[in-house]
Amino acid sequence: MFDSPNLIIADSRSNLFVWDDGNRRIRKIAPDLTVTTFAGGGNQSTGIGTNVNIGGSGYSGVAGMAIDRSDTIWMVVNPGSAPSYLYAIASNAVVTRTSLPTTLFPSGICIDSQGNIYISDRNADKIYRYATNTVLSVFAGSGNQGHIDGNGIFTSFFGPSALAADAADNIYVLDFSGELIRRIDQAQNVTTIAGKENVGSSVDGFGTNASFGGFLFVSQMCVDGSGNLILACNQCVRRVSATTNVTTIAGSFSINGYANGPGNLARFDNAGGVCVSGGSIFIADSNNQRIRSITNNPTTQPVLHANLQLKTFPGLQIVGTVGRTYQIQSSPDLNTWTTRTTLLLTSSPYLWIDQNPVSGSKFYRALLLP
Repeated sequence: MFDSPNLIIADSRSNLFVWDDGNRRIRKIAPDLTVTTFAGGGNQSTGIGTNVNIGGSGYSGVAGMAIDRSDTIWMVVNPGSAPSYLYAIASNAVVTRTSLPTTLFPSGICIDSQGNIYISDRNADKIYRYATNTVLSVFAGSGNQGHIDGNGIFTSFFGPSALAADAADNIYVLDFSGELIRRIDQAQNVTTIAGKENVGSSVDGFGTNASFGGFLFVSQMCVDGSGNLILACNQCVRRVSATTNVTTIAGSFSINGYANGPGNLARFDNAGGVCVSGGSIFIADSNNQRIRSITNNPTTQPVLHANLQLKTFPGLQIVGTVGRTYQIQSSPDLNTWTTRTTLLLTSSPYLWIDQNPVSGSKFYRALLLP
């Protein structure tokens, strides 16, 4: 039994770890589905396993949970008053904590492949990086509310919360108040990849044609082995593909509840946590007090012709220098050029897809920036 499980992660051995919010404990689910209490429930600020009190008494204030490549669990906790804490729970259940600056109120956390920790601050509208040398610095965001893309501190967020990192160490940010998905590369370039500002409703589609509004707020995100961003969205689970195509893979925009079944026939009630392990998606379904799984259904399901549209999206392949920044521009006439994106080359060759379908003549070029 659980009491409001709302965050979930997986380690390298296919164990699941659930933040059981109502019980203020981390629960472990082994591959054979045996559930045990891993840490929390005690009265010590640090220590081993169940001797430790994570988050203090009363309100737990856990704002996010992530796991690094050594299977150490990291949690950010805002107990309701300064300071906030960064907890580390090793694979042997030894718990330590670090006080964060009194001005930092964490709202999300993720970890890159090098072990750097990223913490979002919804109050300050900034993303911080806690490097492996324990230096904390602003990674992106000026502190001014807004949705300005750009580089580092010359950008703005409005209520950044859930975070996720992909294999190329891009950091994905849920810009909560703006209902946007933003991406920050390691050169600190911030790009809005999906969503529309303050639409107030949810729609699937490509990139900024999609929306994340209404009651379908995103509470946790993760990235699967194919580079898809998976989102726990209260009543449904959505996916943002590597080409920024936003689709709903399970649940409903308008109906909550509890039901198993294929895709749109499934029902959730406050799906708060999401992770991927062994090819399956696992959901912490908070109000249903359950951990749910989504697996691929091998049965083909034909799509009606009314739901199909044939569109052509141009792609540009760059053979260049990995780690350098390139700017892609387009033109209708080879005279007037418009900047489409600025990107950090994470591989060579690198394929970039224009999210706007072809209409008329269009030319492209790429510029290697200094």
